[in-house]
Amino acid sequence: MTISWDLILGGFAMFIYGIKIMGDGLKAVAGDSLRHYIDKYTSKPIMGLLIGSIITVMIQSSSATTAITIGLVRSGLMKLEQAAGIVMGANIGTTVTAFLIGLSVEEYALYFVLFGSLIISFTSRKKLNYIGQIILGFGLLFFGLKIMGDSLKALKDLPAFASFAQTMGAKPLLAALAGTIMTGAIQSSSVVVGVVQKIYESGSISLVAAIAFVFGSNIGTTITGVIASLGGSLAARRTAGIHTLFNVVGTLVWLIFIYPLASFILVLTQQFHLEPMMQIAVVHIIFNVSSTLIFFPLLKQMCDLIRKVIPGNEVEKIDIKVDELDPNLPHTLPSAALGVCESAVLKLASVVKRNVKEVYRYFEEGKINSENHDLIRQNESLINHLDKTITNYIMLINKQELTDHDVNISNLHLQVIKNLERVGDLAVNLMEFFEMVYEDKKGNFSKQAQNEINELFLQLLKMIDMAIQVYKTNNLELLSELHREETIMDNLEHTSRLRHFKRMSEEICSSTIAEQYTVIFLLILSVWETIA
Repeated sequence: MTISWDLILGGFAMFIYGIKIMGDGLKAVAGDSLRHYIDKYTSKPIMGLLIGSIITVMIQSSSATTAITIGLVRSGLMKLEQAAGIVMGANIGTTVTAFLIGLSVEEYALYFVLFGSLIISFTSRKKLNYIGQIILGFGLLFFGLKIMGDSLKALKDLPAFASFAQTMGAKPLLAALAGTIMTGAIQSSSVVVGVVQKIYESGSISLVAAIAFVFGSNIGTTITGVIASLGGSLAARRTAGIHTLFNVVGTLVWLIFIYPLASFILVLTQQFHLEPMMQIAVVHIIFNVSSTLIFFPLLKQMCDLIRKVIPGNEVEKIDIKVDELDPNLPHTLPSAALGVCESAVLKLASVVKRNVKEVYRYFEEGKINSENHDLIRQNESLINHLDKTITNYIMLINKQELTDHDVNISNLHLQVIKNLERVGDLAVNLMEFFEMVYEDKKGNFSKQAQNEINELFLQLLKMIDMAIQVYKTNNLELLSELHREETIMDNLEHTSRLRHFKRMSEEICSSTIAEQYTVIFLLILSVWETIA
């Protein structure tokens, strides 16, 4: 029997793509409030464990869950202990993919492909389109597995592979290492476990070798976080450290008991007539769930250890919960409800300010940084969620009978909220403009332009602080001072524009900012003037 490498590789590609678009669809359906629910329900590590599991099931990626968590820790919205609980929970959630594969629904894969394609093709509603994407991805995932699996059966007839499989069965540590390398290269433990399920079903490797591969994939999945954290923030390094410590120690412990585990799986197989792919799914579940239950009580000690190994000062956590917006209060005391809104608006302001600072840090990096980029996007989603939540609450208040004074206060809150949300949007615009320059490896800002941008950023941060104080204190003298600062910003923007034209005419920018970046630089200046 000849091996059809085209079908193996094509099926593998379809499998990976199916997992990706299914995860993207699930993430889109979950919406921008995903980060809000992570923050809201993870005040205790045990809740973090539960939420981490649920979120990973929803978006089909433990790496994505970890990335979101890193962003929340870094921006000061979550403590390390909360993040550790979520990371542990993500390890449980990631077992669902292997379980679905173990159900052997691949015979119906093309029906899912058809149904998903029809929804995508004949609907214009975004929500339905995302649902179609989920169904299509689910179908492609299993169809890819079916194509790949049918061709993998020929592997056991290859003398070289048979010898390699025999060695892995005799030396589980080697198989675990192979699983680690494979997962590190592909950056998806779900994909590696799925492939192992198919290879084991074909009879090409022993149960012990398959289990060791699964163990290795658990270490390999930490490589994504480690790579992302290199040179990154303290939060990123510590969260990746927790993830690595937990997975590596858990894997090494289970490797000691690999043969008893294999025997236990065979007993379960005889008792419940488990199919080969389901056997591996059960191994994955037992391994990840038991590791989590064993190490969860030691979570605080693990966090303390990571803090010692990776020293530094954590970002102070900011509270963005708006539980004070009691839905019953507007009906009984609308004036008091308006007073409560102020603290919620100030929380929104704190997130907006932090995001402007993140954009500043993104500029200082001088290159595209995926961690900064993701964090800015996450904060923007949080800003939108807070904007919607507080606005809806004020609309509820406005339905009551209000005094003229209360109407003015309500309008003030609404104007401030919408301006803060707009500043958040403009901060993202700045990041996108910087990205346009950085994505061209030859493109960058001249030293003079960098100094000007730096000066504008510092002036902007100063104005944001003053504006928040004016809102809090209603200090008219401070408001007058803020107007003067806005005039300074106008002058800085105007001067930067003139200097830029001068640099272009003198060709100072010829090697650093090509002429095509002129429009981008002018747009950046325009955004600052708009925010100010």
